[in-house]
Amino acid sequence: MAFAMGSHMSRMLVTRPEPDAQSTIARLRALDIEAVSAPLMERQVLEVSLPPADGFVAMAVTSANAIRSLADRGVIDAYRHLPVLAVGDRTAQEASEAGFERVSSAAGAFQDLVNAISISGLKGPLFYPTGKHQSGDLAKALAPLGVMVATAKLYEMVASQNLPPDVLADLAAGTIGASLVYSRRTAEIFADLTGSLNPEQRRRIAMLCMSEAVAEPLLEARFSRISLADRPDEDGMMALALAFAREQSGP
Repeated sequence: MAFAMGSHMSRMLVTRPEPDAQSTIARLRALDIEAVSAPLMERQVLEVSLPPADGFVAMAVTSANAIRSLADRGVIDAYRHLPVLAVGDRTAQEASEAGFERVSSAAGAFQDLVNAISISGLKGPLFYPTGKHQSGDLAKALAPLGVMVATAKLYEMVASQNLPPDVLADLAAGTIGASLVYSRRTAEIFADLTGSLNPEQRRRIAMLCMSEAVAEPLLEARFSRISLADRPDEDGMMALALAFAREQSGP
């Protein structure tokens, strides 16, 4: 399938897990940017015991995957009455679509959620369903404020063992010119799975990263063409991708 820019620019690689990868590809295509996906992690729901909902004043969520995992466990109804404090708009949207009625978004990253909770005056306890590999420890961050948090590690994002051979070949050949990276752990996995690329091939790939923290493992792995989104969300990433595409295609 050809796109307006396709004839004189390379494709982009989307490394997010599904189902987010497909929504990102759809948004890129709407911008006339051709993209392929190679999710570097897959969500697996863990059979942990969950606390009863009646002891909590609210639920804090730092990923849409927490909402999806509660749905997969079939326990959404038990927690639906709780107000949801979401890290960002995408996670808030996922909670609303799952049937939570009182949802607020900190419209940012982990620290923005911590700040929003501290301003709210909530003393907890908060229910925090999250992944096994946490980017931030909410209980630890809120402890100085005296806010009690019950963390339930509900799912695990399992790393891919390799990149699809055609994707690795395209990265080596330069026919994939940029890769979109949304999390630090994805960046670490990408650096690991592209170990066979030589230094020149690494320098050629533009790494479009959601934040400075996401970019750090790529800098350490000698990827030097790194750009950061102006804001840590999907709109920021789309603006970054479009700017890169325009730069490649010329006037």
